[in-house]
Amino acid sequence: MPLYNVTLKQDSPPEELEKAKREARENGGTIRHEYSLIKGFTVEYPSDHIHTLQSSEHIHVEADGNVSTQ
Repeated sequence: MPLYNVTLKQDSPPEELEKAKREARENGGTIRHEYSLIKGFTVEYPSDHIHTLQSSEHIHVEADGNVSTQ
């Protein structure tokens, strides 16, 4: 399963992040890492269910990938 980074959008209530974690687990996802500096987590999640997480106006979802500097 692919990995996704899920973060709470600015000015969103913290309980929305907990709701996203619960929904991820209920839909077959496995949380691989929870961030401490930002409000978010990385989840291994079925790509055919990603629309469930993306439907929240409080959550930003993006595929995990390599990041580099120039």
